Parts: sequence; C-alpha cells; structure tokens
Amino acid sequence: MDDRILVALLTDVFLEDLDHLRLRDYLLEAKDLGATLAVLPELPLNPWSPATRESIEEDAEPSGGPRQQILSRVATEAGIALLGGAIVTDSKTGKRYNTALFYDRNGRLIGQYRKIHLPEEKGYWETSHYIPGTDPPTVIPMSEVTIGIQICSDIQRPQGAQILRAQGAELLLVPRATSSETYKRWKLILRANAIMSEAYLISVNRPFSEFGVDIGGPSLAVAPDGEILFEGTDPLAIVEVDGNKLKAIGSQYPGYLPRFAGLYSQGWSKLIGSE
Repeated sequence: MDDRILVALLTDVFLEDLDHLRLRDYLLEAKDLGATLAVLPELPLNPWSPATRESIEEDAEPSGGPRQQILSRVATEAGIALLGGAIVTDSKTGKRYNTALFYDRNGRLIGQYRKIHLPEEKGYWETSHYIPGTDPPTVIPMSEVTIGIQICSDIQRPQGAQILRAQGAELLLVPRATSSETYKRWKLILRANAIMSEAYLISVNRPFSEFGVDIGGPSLAVAPDGEILFEGTDPLAIVEVDGNKLKAIGSQYPGYLPRFAGLYSQGWSKLIGSE
C-alpha cells in the first residue's frame, strides 16, 4: 500500500436526503481534506427496517437499483472511493441480502460483500429481512490499499477478518448498526480484530435511535497495534492509514506467526453440518 492515505468516516445516514446533496457535500469535503476513500454506516440509505419483523418490499432493490445508482453517482461527483450498502435482491433466486458495495472514485462497483452473521432479536430482526450470505469474504485490491469488508455482526466471528488478512487485506472496513449500550463490548472486539489481523480497522456506526431501537455510539478507527485513531460521533472524521506502520507490525510478534490455513481447515471441515 501507499506510505500514507487518508480515510473519511461518515457517521450519518441519508434517509430524507432526496437529492443527496448532503451526502455529496460530505464526500467533497472529505476529498478536499485529502481523503481517498470514505466509509458509510450499515445500509446508509435505508431506514433501520430490522427494528420490526415486517419485511417491506421497498427496502430492497435489484442489482444496479436506485440506491446503488446514488452511491455510484456521488462517488463520481466527489472523485472519491466509497463504501456504502443496500439490501439487494438476487436476480436469479429472488432472495435478499444485506450487501456492502464498494465503488472506486469513478463510481465503478469494484467489490461487494453479503453479510453472513445475522442477529434475530428485539430491534435487530435481520433474518426477517434478508438471508445470510453464502460466499466467504475476498479482498478488493486498489492502487492505494487492499481492502477487506465485514458487516457489523460478522466481526464477532473473527475467521472472516483472519481470512481477509491472509489474502492481503491491509484495511478492514466494518460498517455497523449497533446500540450505544453495547459499545464497550464492540470496542473491545474491534480492537482485538485489528490486533489479531495486524490490519487497520475502520468501523462506522449508524448515528441515532430509529423506531425506538437504541442504535448509536461511536464510530472507531484502530491501528494494527491497537492504537485508537478516532473514536466519536462526528459526522465527518479523517484518519491516517500508515503503510510503514503496517509493515513494521507484520514483522513483529505475532505478525510473523504462520496462519496454518490447511491445518485449521481440517478442524473446521469436521464441523461442517453442525452449524
């Protein structure tokens, strides 16, 4: 990766921003401040529909749908790479997935990822709205940095982050929608994943309660040594990702320890069917 890149955290959602000028203005400001990519929360153009078990048709869209077009357009207009997301309906199966969507600065979709680990509890009735993804995460190479994506609860199961780092991910992006009451736990887990993966990790949260659900709490940016680079609810924050630090961490303990993918895959294979 480059010696130094700047990343923007946008702790905001854009539900009533019908012309999406507010989102575009955030991205233009981030670009002016030197950021090359920006990260939005989980499902940033959707209301938090998992607040109830009722599944609404309008919350989902086909591949290339209106929310995806908006994300592509504002990335192009601002000239900045962008991680957003939408509930995307598979054209072949008709099944819905909570999908992270990564656009380059020209608005081209260069990577996507379907959320695998779905809560099903009060305020987070997610399995009523979309189904778990069935593909393991893969990295998204950029000229500046190699990206890995997890969505919210996925980071509670560290194998995804570990696989991404083994593939060469240098920056893990984790959009989320979590409650302020549980933030201390999330902070611990996010920092642990950054340290264990020896990667930068940026997690952007939805900013406020919706439909009576306690959503909120800080967004977080963590260096691979566990240093907190940003922790807060500012609508726009900029953090630095340092390629030299990443290289140094990788050469130190435990970074040089092998991951033994084949060995551990034997153990996991024996558990197939027991999930």
